[in-house]
Amino acid sequence: MEWLLNHGENVLSPETRAGNFMLSYKKSQVVYEPLGVVGAIVSWNYPLHNAWSPILASIFAGNSIVLKCSENVIWSTSWFVEAITNCLRACGHDPDLVQVVCCWPEQADALTKSPLIKHITFIGSETIGRKVAQAATEHLTPVTLELGGKDPAIILKGTNLEKWASIWMRGVFQNVGQNCIGIERIIVHKDQYDDLHAIFEERIKKLRVGSVLAPSTESYISTIDCGSMISRDRFAALESVIKDAQENGAYVLNGTAYNHTYLENGAFFSPTLVGPVCSNMAIARQELFAPVALLMPYETIEEAIEIANGTRYGLGASVFGPDQRQALEVAKRLECGMVSINDFGVFYASGYGRFGGPEGLRSLTNVKAIMVDRWPALIQTGIPGILDYPVRSLVQSWEFSSNLIRFLYADGRRTRMRGLVALAAATHKSIILSILLKVLHILGAN
Repeated sequence: MEWLLNHGENVLSPETRAGNFMLSYKKSQVVYEPLGVVGAIVSWNYPLHNAWSPILASIFAGNSIVLKCSENVIWSTSWFVEAITNCLRACGHDPDLVQVVCCWPEQADALTKSPLIKHITFIGSETIGRKVAQAATEHLTPVTLELGGKDPAIILKGTNLEKWASIWMRGVFQNVGQNCIGIERIIVHKDQYDDLHAIFEERIKKLRVGSVLAPSTESYISTIDCGSMISRDRFAALESVIKDAQENGAYVLNGTAYNHTYLENGAFFSPTLVGPVCSNMAIARQELFAPVALLMPYETIEEAIEIANGTRYGLGASVFGPDQRQALEVAKRLECGMVSINDFGVFYASGYGRFGGPEGLRSLTNVKAIMVDRWPALIQTGIPGILDYPVRSLVQSWEFSSNLIRFLYADGRRTRMRGLVALAAATHKSIILSILLKVLHILGAN
């Protein structure tokens, strides 16, 4: 919201674009116009952010918006969006500019296939994103897809592990791993693997799982590190893929659902450590979206880059190391939409299109190019007589056109000058031919 207020107006201001020599008497401008009604289908993992971001950007771009949130967070999303509609009402705008709908996924075609929706923003899984994109082809509706990821964090040799351990822990376990831009793979040099494994094992064992709302014998709110996941629906699959890694040689700490003392039906999963993990393991290729730290050793930088690029995902990545220039060189070779150096999570950029920033804001507009005369009183576009319909002479019209192109676009000044001379000659012939045709017309009339 702060970025929109500080930079949004400038991003959507008309822009002057450079032209070429042939059109030097023109000036071009690009304007960003509202699309009308846009749609957004957003996931459940960050109800406030995922709802407000597309709503605020859409309104700022001059649109109204229909937001479909996940059925898992309809209550919280409705409450968050009500704050925006109240603000619209207080500022004298129609609160109906923002509509929230909730339905089962199979009913979402009412939104994705509607001819009234001029753009769709989707935040969610790759599987559902493909369905949204396919449905949007019904009316060729533009789509921005922010999909999942398998984000790697490459730790270059010589990195101070203790210095960055807290960043990696946060990157893995924030929001219980239900984080689109969370760290899903930690790629560490083999010489530092054991040290990093020991750091993670010690810290993970101390993580507290539960709910701050659960009863406490001490009569105060308990300190919790990892809360509940959205549901238990994926627990069986998570335990299966972790067990597969263990059977293929990886050490596993925890790796199962967590049975809470007071909330036996809660959706808690134990913070988990798995390593060493190889690229051919299923756990290294699937997005887990869970509190699971994967440690993957490498020997050379080339191998580290190959591991990082070894999945079909391309959301983001991070590179950590003592030499920022080396880290930057590695970052440039990673196949993803964003990379942070000595940090994790910077902005969204997966699937296709862009969500957020100038590119994301402009995607919610109709980008229109407008060209006008620079000096309308002096010069405007006209058709040379030699090219006017009906064409009088194919030979002379060809000489004129070919030499005009040579003058404007040929390589080297000499070639261009020869084109100019030939163009003048062709024009002279055209004038003479025009006079002769007029004389013949007069004689024929007499």
